[in-house]
Amino acid sequence: MGTKQAIALVDDDRNILTSVAMALEAEGFEVRTYADGEEGLRGIQARPPALAVLDIKMPRMDGMELLQKLRQGSALPVIFLTSKDDELDEVLGLRMGADDYITKPFSQRLLVERIRALLRREELRKSAGATEPGQLIERGDLVLDGAKHLCIWKGKPVNLTVSEFLLVKALAQRPGHVKNRNQLIDAAYGEHIYVDDRTIDSHVKRMRRKFKDVDPDFDAIETLYGAGYKFREQP
Repeated sequence: MGTKQAIALVDDDRNILTSVAMALEAEGFEVRTYADGEEGLRGIQARPPALAVLDIKMPRMDGMELLQKLRQGSALPVIFLTSKDDELDEVLGLRMGADDYITKPFSQRLLVERIRALLRREELRKSAGATEPGQLIERGDLVLDGAKHLCIWKGKPVNLTVSEFLLVKALAQRPGHVKNRNQLIDAAYGEHIYVDDRTIDSHVKRMRRKFKDVDPDFDAIETLYGAGYKFREQP
């Protein structure tokens, strides 16, 4: 790859900005650092990066608000940095459209792996779109267009993040078949990436809410307690 992929890093902790930026630059990324949410929003909108890493707790504009503003016009992959005791933040962040989260203190190696996994997934999504323009899955009221990253339910668009889209696709490919959480983690994140089970549950909860926004009676994604999830076979 000729041009370096740009990563936006938004955190009010200067030590994290410096150390993480150095680690990512050593891996060949271009890093743009921002010390708070407002500065980050301006910078990201002016020069969209390939991916953003956002701290949740920041003055002026926190990571949640920044994500909300970014999601109004962009499906940019986003990783949250969250404190150890902020389980609620993790779930909220995923519900609002973050693709992943990492708990502080974190290993920079792990952050680099997660960034690479998300970027790889984006590239796969784009190249799949380029090579297979007719990449459609139709299951009853559901239409998934991999080329356009488009999800339609009963004729209405459902705005999914990359992770959510890949999860719906994994379930819809074989209606009636149960996928356990590990299989869904592989589908959404690729193999060899550690994500805990709660992440998948949060993604599914958020997906269901988005489908229910367009159809309050939506019940096509079933939970099988202790087993996983399945896409209900449709007549």
